[in-house]
Amino acid sequence: MSKNKEFSSTSASRYSLALYELAEEANLLSRIEENSVAYLNLIDQSKEFNSFLKDPTLGPNILTDINNKISNNFKLENLFRNFLNFLILKRRYFYTEKILKSFIQICSEKRGELKAEIKSAKSLTQDEIKKITDELSNNFKSKIKLSYKQDESLIGGLIVQVGSTMIDTSIKSKLQQIENRMIEA
Repeated sequence: MSKNKEFSSTSASRYSLALYELAEEANLLSRIEENSVAYLNLIDQSKEFNSFLKDPTLGPNILTDINNKISNNFKLENLFRNFLNFLILKRRYFYTEKILKSFIQICSEKRGELKAEIKSAKSLTQDEIKKITDELSNNFKSKIKLSYKQDESLIGGLIVQVGSTMIDTSIKSKLQQIENRMIEA
């Protein structure tokens, strides 16, 4: 099983890098990135589409036909549609989600952005998120691409993760530390 995962990760990296190079060569990088985000949103929001994507019983002709209809309906770039059809032809359509996420990550890295994630107990305003992003950009001396999630289970505080650096000021974490100390005593 781990060999299979390794293969899919390696395969996803190669295909996503190929998509990046094709998009860059055609001067469509930002448009292909937008298409990728839209396609990933479709996968996330539609259980039917997600099931369709992973259905091994569907033949390449059916997959290509449906992909072309989706591409026309969402007005996706021809390069993007052709890339997805190539994945179908090579029987890699199953890895589309992984490939597109890897592609978006490559685009972000090439722009010099660091990926950061914030979780907070209470809902943050756009102003607060912008202030945190600006502060992180100053501290890490890099552009920050931020994803934000509200997690009420934190009780209070924030968890900020930039790359492998994590800052956890949540009450949940502090309570867990107190519980661990009490168990050790």
